[in-house]
Amino acid sequence: MLLIESGLVAVAVLVAVVYPGAASHFFGKIEHGVSQLARRRGLSVLVVGVTTLSLRLALLPILSVPTPLVHDEFGYLLAAETFAHGRITNPTHPMWTHFETFSILQKPTYQSYAQPAQGLVLAAGQAIAAHPFWGVWLSTGIMCAAICWMLQAWLPAEWALLGAFLAVVRFGVFSYWANSYWGGALAATAGALVVGALPRIKEHQRLRDVLLLATGLGILANSRPYEGLVFSLPVAVALFAWLFGKDHLPFHISFRRVVMPLCVVLAVTAAGMGYYFWRVTGNPFRLPYQVERETYGVAPYLLWQSSKPQPIYHHKDIQNVYANAEVTLYQVSRTPVGFVYVSAAKAWDAWRFFLGPALTLPVLMASLMGFSWRRISERTRFLLLAFAVSIAGLLLELFFFPHYAAPLTCLILALVLIAMRRLRLWQWHGNPSGLFLTRAIPAICVTMFLLRVSAATLHIPLTRSRAAAWYQAERLTPGRSEILSELQRLPGEQLVIVRYNPHRIPDEEWVYNQADIDSAKIVWARDMSPAENEELIGYYAGRHVWLLEADARPPRLLPYGEADLTDTHPVAQSRKLSR
Repeated sequence: MLLIESGLVAVAVLVAVVYPGAASHFFGKIEHGVSQLARRRGLSVLVVGVTTLSLRLALLPILSVPTPLVHDEFGYLLAAETFAHGRITNPTHPMWTHFETFSILQKPTYQSYAQPAQGLVLAAGQAIAAHPFWGVWLSTGIMCAAICWMLQAWLPAEWALLGAFLAVVRFGVFSYWANSYWGGALAATAGALVVGALPRIKEHQRLRDVLLLATGLGILANSRPYEGLVFSLPVAVALFAWLFGKDHLPFHISFRRVVMPLCVVLAVTAAGMGYYFWRVTGNPFRLPYQVERETYGVAPYLLWQSSKPQPIYHHKDIQNVYANAEVTLYQVSRTPVGFVYVSAAKAWDAWRFFLGPALTLPVLMASLMGFSWRRISERTRFLLLAFAVSIAGLLLELFFFPHYAAPLTCLILALVLIAMRRLRLWQWHGNPSGLFLTRAIPAICVTMFLLRVSAATLHIPLTRSRAAAWYQAERLTPGRSEILSELQRLPGEQLVIVRYNPHRIPDEEWVYNQADIDSAKIVWARDMSPAENEELIGYYAGRHVWLLEADARPPRLLPYGEADLTDTHPVAQSRKLSR
C-alpha cells in the first residue's frame, strides 16, 4: 500500500507538470459542493462525525469487531468492566501472584495501571450497547467532528472541511485507533478541543469555549498525561500572553469570563483524579502508573531519569520485559548514536501513520517553494511552535507508539492544509500545477481508502503489526480468543495455567482476567512451581484444570498433568472432554 500511494503521488506530480488542467471541471464541481456545505459550520461538524460512524458500520462485514491483543488493551478492558459494574477498582485477589501480568496492578488494588479516560469510554460502550467496541466506535466519530471544529477556528471553512474528511479516511475507519482498545481517538479529540478553543476564547470570550478548553485539558490529563502536559504548554503560554498582554481585557471581565470558569472545571477535574488515585493506589497524589513502575520497572519513562534497582519478580517472562528488554532500550537510547536511531524509528512510525506519501507532498513542495519565518502568519508560527514543543517531548520518552502523539493530530492536519494552500498558488511555466496537486492529494487519499476496502478482493498485501499505518490488516491473535471460545462452550468452570518459554519477551499475553476473577467461567493463571500450582488448584477446587503451552505453534491446551498427550488441538480437546 505504501508503494501504491508513492506511485500515485509520482503520477500526480507528472500530470501536474504535463497536463495541469486535467479533470478541472470534475474537481470544480466537487469543490463547489464542499464550499456549500462548509458555509454551514455546525452542519459540517455533524456530517463529518456521522460519516465516520456510518463508514465504520458499513465496513463491519470486512472489518469485524476487534479482538484485544496488546497488553494495554486488556488493562483498559479491565477498567471498562470495573467502571461498567459501578466500581472504581477491585480488591487484591488472595492468589494475586498467579495472576500478575502486564498493564495491570495487583496491589494495592486490582485495576488497570493507566489513566481512567479510555476505560470510561469503553465502559460507556459496554453499558450502552453491551460491548466496549461501541465506545471506540463513538470516540472516532467524535474525534473527526472535533478536528473539523478545531480547523474551522484556524482555516477557512472549506479547508477545515477538507482536513476533517482527510481525518475520516486516514484515522477514523481503518487505523488501529478505530480497531483496537488501545486508545488514540480520545487524546486526539482532547487536543482538538484545546487548540480549537484558544482562538475562539481570544476573540469571543464565550463560556462554552472556555468549558471546551477545560474539558480538553481534563481529558488529556486522564488519557495521555505527559504528552498532554507538553502539548498544553504552548496553549497556556499563548493564553496567559493574551490575558496579560498590551491589548488585554479589563481584569474583572477576563477573570469572570475565562479565568474563573477555567479554574473551577480544572479544580473539579483535579479533585476527581485525586479521588480516583486514592481509591486505586491509596494516595491521591500517586498515579497508578507510578505504582506499576515502582513494582516492576527498572528503566524510567523519561530518558533523563535514572534507572532503579531491579525489584523482586515472581515470573521470569515479566522479568525479561522489565529488567531486560526495557533496560536495553533505555541504555541504547541514552547513547548519542542510539538516541538518533531510536528517534528515527519513532519518526518513521509517526510518518507512516500520520502523513504517508500523499500528505508529505504538500509539506515538501511548500518547503521547496521557499520558507521564511517572517513571511508566515502569527497563527502558523504558533502551530509550528506547538508542534515542535510536542515533538521534543516525544523524543524524550523511552517508548513510542502513534497514539502517544494523538494530541498532535489536529496540529499535523492544520499544517498540512496550510502547506496545501501555499502549494495551490504554485505554477510551472505559467500553468496551475499547484492547483492540480492540491486537488489530487485528497483524491489519492480517497483512492487509497477504496483500495484498502477492496484489498482482499484485489489481493493487495497489507501490513500486519501492532501499530502500523492506517491501512494495516486486521491483527492476528496468537490464538487466545479461539481457545477462549472453545473453553466457553465446555460445561463447568475452567482454570487455565499458562506456561511460557522462560526466555520469551512477549508481544502478546494470555493471562488476563475479568474484574471479578472468582466469578468468571474461565480463570487464567501463570504457571509457577508444582506446589504453588497445587495451591491454586486447591483454591479453585471443582474447576476443570488445563495447562496451556502458549509458546508452542500452534498453542497447545492440555488437561493439567497430561503434557505428553499428542492430541492437543483446543477443538479436539474440547470434544474429547465433552464425550
